[in-house]
Amino acid sequence: MTKLWTSSRGPIAANETDLLKAKAINALLLQPIDILPSTIGDPIKPFALGLWNEIRPLLRPDANVTALRRATGSYLHSKRYYLATAQPESMRFDLHGRSTGPVSTADRLVAQQRYQSLLQSKEPSPAPIAIAAVPPSLTKTEQIRAALLSRDRHRQHNP
Repeated sequence: MTKLWTSSRGPIAANETDLLKAKAINALLLQPIDILPSTIGDPIKPFALGLWNEIRPLLRPDANVTALRRATGSYLHSKRYYLATAQPESMRFDLHGRSTGPVSTADRLVAQQRYQSLLQSKEPSPAPIAIAAVPPSLTKTEQIRAALLSRDRHRQHNP
C-alpha cells in the first residue's frame, strides 16, 4: 500500500487544458458554476461528494446529459484534479466554491494512486530495439547473379 503524501504542494493552479474542460462543462449549463476555474492560475477545487446531483438540474434543455457526464468526467479524471485531491490539506467544495470539508484519507490515497498511474502512463516508453535482419551470406557468384537480375528487371520496367 502506498503511503499518503505528507507534504503539500499548495493549491494546484489550473492551466489552459483545465480551463477548456471547465468551459465545456459550463457551456452545457444554464449558468456557470463557481467551483470550476475561470482563469489560468485559479485553484482546482475538488468537488463535494454528491455534487453531480446539484449540477445535473442546471443542464440546458437543449443539452444532452451524456455530454455533461463526459465533460465532467474529463475534468474529474484529469491528472491535475487528482493532484489537487491528493494534497494533504485538500478540501471539497460546493457549486459556489465554498469549502464543505476535508477530502477523506481514503479519497486522498485513491487520488494519489490515480495521479501516479497517469504519470506512469504518460512517460515515454523506451524506444524499441531495432534488430536488423542479417542477410544470409552470399557467395561472390550469387551476388553477381542478384545484381544482374535486378538490373534486368529495372530495364524491363523502364525501357
